[in-house]
Amino acid sequence: MRATEITRRETAERRRETLERLSSERDIWLSTAHPDHGPHQVPLWFLWDGQAVWMCTGANSATVRNARKEPRVRLALPDAMDVVLIQGEAECHPAPDVPKEAADAFARKFGWGPRSAKPPYTYLRVAPRTVRAWRGEPELRGRVVMREGVWLG
Repeated sequence: MRATEITRRETAERRRETLERLSSERDIWLSTAHPDHGPHQVPLWFLWDGQAVWMCTGANSATVRNARKEPRVRLALPDAMDVVLIQGEAECHPAPDVPKEAADAFARKFGWGPRSAKPPYTYLRVAPRTVRAWRGEPELRGRVVMREGVWLG
């Protein structure tokens, strides 16, 4: 698809399609940063619970260590022609302490629940503060669909 073929969507349509993708997609890229070592980016399975993104990774991973030191993170759905970027702050939850509803929904979606897995896992919960969504250059202007935690449009 070339940018000249893209029909510009209104904010409400972008918001609706972003929410559909968050509900249906499996993978998301999580970017964290360490004050001394710089950026760190990993792809993770994720669950959208209607309010926040839940991901899970090893309790001793660089991702968890970074999020504990610097909770500001960025997330990206893996499609360069249908971009969704999320900014928020990560909360780290040891797997056994994750709210039952979130842990059960994660396990249903993936057929695997890390609550009792070894080595131990940590869930990261990110409630979006800013969401940007666009398809090509015609949609760069007005790409913000959430600002300060409030959906626009």
